[in-house]
Amino acid sequence: MMKIVLASASPRRRQLLEWAELNFDILSRETPETYPEGMGREEIPVYIARQKALAVQSLDLYKRYESNIPILAADTIVILDDRIMGKPESKEEAVKMLTELSGKKHEVITGVIIMSNTTEISFYDTTEVEFHTIDQEDILYYVNKYLPLDKAGAYAIQEWIGVIGIKSIKGDFYNVMGLPVSRVLRTLRDHF
Repeated sequence: MMKIVLASASPRRRQLLEWAELNFDILSRETPETYPEGMGREEIPVYIARQKALAVQSLDLYKRYESNIPILAADTIVILDDRIMGKPESKEEAVKMLTELSGKKHEVITGVIIMSNTTEISFYDTTEVEFHTIDQEDILYYVNKYLPLDKAGAYAIQEWIGVIGIKSIKGDFYNVMGLPVSRVLRTLRDHF
């Protein structure tokens, strides 16, 4: 199988590509997760993913690869009641986010960019997640033990909070982890 460059330091995305037995290297560069005002919610994670891919494409380390090796970048956002929930900046904000998500449905949207020097494919995938009502004690336990400050919406579905808290999922489970990996693989096979 072809080799790609993953433009992400996310351990979850790395794990998903390892599970898919994809041949990849990791190159990432810190990029701001900001976007133009007025952008549609589905466009936001695609825009941020593109910024991540372009940042890696400009690295001297990337330029040492074969000229057309694809870069894969992704960004995930959580949307509750038409409001974007980013990554919490503190434990208190994480508790607040999980309290708001408790007992409700929300959407998880992951934007994906796969680009080479000659081709760029972008798409997004949406998964609907519903939480049971979660006790405040359980929320505090999760936040203190798992420190979900690097996760949109302050949770990782594959961690304890997902095991005890998820009522239903409509869509790709792995999209909620941060990458709709089966769609990524099909896109790589079809276009690169």
